[in-house]
Amino acid sequence: MNFLASDWILTCDENFAIIKDGVIVFDETIIDINTKENIEKKYPECEIVYQGENSVIMPGLINAHLHLEFSANKTTLSYGNFVKWLFSVIQNREELIEKATKELMDNELNKLLSNGTTTIGAISSYGFDLNSCSETKLNVVYFTEILGSKPEMIDTLLQDFREKFLLAKKHKSANFIPAIAIHSPYSTHPFLIREALRIAREENAPVSAHFMESPAENDWLNYSNGEFAMFFKDMLNQQKSLQTPSEFLMSFKNTNKLSFTHCVEANKDELSKIKELGATIIHCPNSNRLLNNKTLNLEYMDSIPLAIGTDGLSSNYTLDLFEELKSAFFIHKQFQTEELANKLILSATNGGAIALGLENKGSLKIAKDSDLIVFNLPDSVEIENLTTSIILHKTKVNKTFIRGNNELN
Repeated sequence: MNFLASDWILTCDENFAIIKDGVIVFDETIIDINTKENIEKKYPECEIVYQGENSVIMPGLINAHLHLEFSANKTTLSYGNFVKWLFSVIQNREELIEKATKELMDNELNKLLSNGTTTIGAISSYGFDLNSCSETKLNVVYFTEILGSKPEMIDTLLQDFREKFLLAKKHKSANFIPAIAIHSPYSTHPFLIREALRIAREENAPVSAHFMESPAENDWLNYSNGEFAMFFKDMLNQQKSLQTPSEFLMSFKNTNKLSFTHCVEANKDELSKIKELGATIIHCPNSNRLLNNKTLNLEYMDSIPLAIGTDGLSSNYTLDLFEELKSAFFIHKQFQTEELANKLILSATNGGAIALGLENKGSLKIAKDSDLIVFNLPDSVEIENLTTSIILHKTKVNKTFIRGNNELN
C-alpha cells in the first residue's frame, strides 16, 4: 500500500470535499483517505511519505474530447472563422495526416501524462491513432467516428465504420474502452446516425457528438442557409439540411453515457432536450475562441453536467488540460473566481468521468481507481484561494498515478 501525505487533498467528489494535511492510502484502488492524524491512528505501523511544502493531491485530469490525428498542425490551418477553418482542413487534410506519425502521436500522449492527464476521450475519424491509443499508459475511451451525408455513399460509409469499430473492439482492455462518435448533425446522414446508435446501445458503448459549434451550423440546420449553404451546394450538391437540431437530439433517446461537445449555439430548448437525455456537455474554450465561435454560457446549463476537453491541435495550440482550464478561467467573467475555479476543476475530473461513462474514476473516494496526481504550489495558500491558485500557479506535475502506478517514473 502507498501512504501519501500532502498539505491539501482535493477529492473532487459531489461535495467538493477538501482535506487539509491529509493522507491517501491506495494500491490499484483507493483504500482510505483522511487527515494525517486519523490515518496514523488507524494504521500505526504505516510509512507515510510527505510530498513536500504546499503539496496538492487531486484526481488525474480527464480530457473528455480530443483529436490526435491532426496533431501535426501548428501553423498550417486557418483560424478566425469556422467555415474558413473547415476549408483549410479539407485542403490540407492529406498532408497533415501523413505528418501525424505514430511517433508524433505517442509524444503528444506522453505530454498529456506529464501534464497531469490520466484519461482521455479520443475521437478517431480515420483509425490512424488506434495503435498509439491502445498502447499508451493513459486510460482511453476511444470513439470511432461516423460521418458522411451523401445518400449514395451510405452503405460504404456504414461498412467502413463497422470495420473500424470492430478493430477497436479487438483492443479492448482495462484502460481502452471502445466507443462511438457521431460527427455532427450537419455532416452525418440520419440513417448512419440511427445505425451507429443502434450498435452503441447493443454494445452499451459511450457515445459523443459535436453539436451546435458555429453560427454556420445553426443557420444551416434551422434555415438551410448561411455560410454552409454554398459549402453544401458545391461540395455535396445538397440544397437543404437533412435534419433539424431537435430531430438530431431526439435520435439519442435511450442512449447511455452520452455527451455533446461545444453546444455554444444551442438555445434553451435544445439545452433542455440535452438535459432530458441525461447527457453531458463538453466545453472546449480554446477551440471556440480560435474559430471565432461563441463562448459556452455556463449560466444556461441548468444542472447539465459539464466536462472539458482540448479538442485537437487542428484548433488548439496545446492538449494540456491545465492550460485549457486557465483559458476558461479568464473567459467566464460572470462567476466569482473561486466558484468558477471549483466548477472548472470539477469539469476536468468528475465531470469528465460522467461524460465518458467511467464510474470508477474522476474523484478520490474509497474503492475508486487510484488515478491521481501530485504537485506543489509555489507558496502557501488559504483554502478559499486553493482552486484558483491551482489553475493559475500549478507548474510541474511530480507524480501521475494510474491505477496505483506512477507513470512518470
